Amino acid sequence: MALSKLNNLYRQIILEHSQHPHHHGNLKKVSHKLELRNPTCGDVLIVEVELSDGKIKNIAFSGSGCTISQASASLMTDEVIGKTRSEVEKQVLLFSDMVMGKVTDEDELDDILGDASILAGVAQFPARIKCATLAWKAVYQVLENDEEGMK
Repeated sequence: MALSKLNNLYRQIILEHSQHPHHHGNLKKVSHKLELRNPTCGDVLIVEVELSDGKIKNIAFSGSGCTISQASASLMTDEVIGKTRSEVEKQVLLFSDMVMGKVTDEDELDDILGDASILAGVAQFPARIKCATLAWKAVYQVLENDEEGMK
């Protein structure tokens, strides 16, 4: 597939996740809730997590923001459900490195981040890195602040 067609496909996927986000809204049962803001862009993101048996049982997000922040939150929620704390922490750290252009191994990115690896192109737009990482930072902070000692 030509590079320009591939870039168009990635843009379409990002737009689709932004306009029709997965796991958008509120959970009925919430273990943890966190609100983060990106003052640079005006993004406001509220992440609700239900933890059970050492894993993320369910997750949802709400708030408002740019296309990248909303798409990233949608992709993040898809990827972390059912994962343990250590798996999510690995995903968050790899995602952060990816959008900063530090990791480019497509196989590793696909294996660990799944569909969220399509946001690798954010590395070309440094002003959008905070937008892309906002949801990932939120779930990371939820796990860091978990009083139940999720293992």
